[in-house]
Amino acid sequence: MNIKLKIWRQKNAQSKGGFETYLLDGVSPEMSFLEMLDYLNSRLIIEGKSPVAFDFDCREGICGSCGIYINGRPHGSDRKTTTCELRMRKFKDGETITLEPWRAGPFPVIKDLMVDRSAFDKIIQAGGYITVNAGAAPEANSILVPKKNADTAFDTASCIGCGACVAACKNASAMLFVAAKITHLAQFPQGRIEAPERVKRMVAKMEELGFGGCTNTRACEAECPKGISITAIAKLNRDYISAKMKD
Repeated sequence: MNIKLKIWRQKNAQSKGGFETYLLDGVSPEMSFLEMLDYLNSRLIIEGKSPVAFDFDCREGICGSCGIYINGRPHGSDRKTTTCELRMRKFKDGETITLEPWRAGPFPVIKDLMVDRSAFDKIIQAGGYITVNAGAAPEANSILVPKKNADTAFDTASCIGCGACVAACKNASAMLFVAAKITHLAQFPQGRIEAPERVKRMVAKMEELGFGGCTNTRACEAECPKGISITAIAKLNRDYISAKMKD
């Protein structure tokens, strides 16, 4: 395959960036998207040019590190797929592919396609955990959890914190990420004890960091690689209102 890549290059958050074009031949349809970028970088290094910086870790759709805006969509056009899982056979020979970093104020550019997503870590630090001393692990069936609660917990706990929801949202809202983290902890007895304080602290930190509000366009749900539903946001709103009313 021969492809044309229009890639956003930016030295750091303070520098002015811009698109640079690269022509790449010999691309195998079986390459993953990140393998294609590795191939490009090997060519650039041989030519004495600066390689394109991009983020990755597991390359198995688990860690959430590899987010890239591909042809106007987070992680590309495939549903429920991370950038590292995307294959070059999804593109046509001779196609132009445009690559950009996540565009959101709370995610400043580190370099090229890499952004700083430590804002998500700060939201988790604000309350995305359980501090209740539950003692030793009890026998599995001693605390019964309804199947509906267990299913909801598993669905929302699948969030990998990639930031695609923020990148897809016109307001750069982190509501789906925060809702997923709050919802999965609140499904179990141990998590319900701190639920009111958790939702208030995490929402407050989200707003403090400059993420926008949700306007229910459902772009986050459409682009989430794990298919997390915005019903989690509805639950977050109910829990937040309930917690504030108790105050």
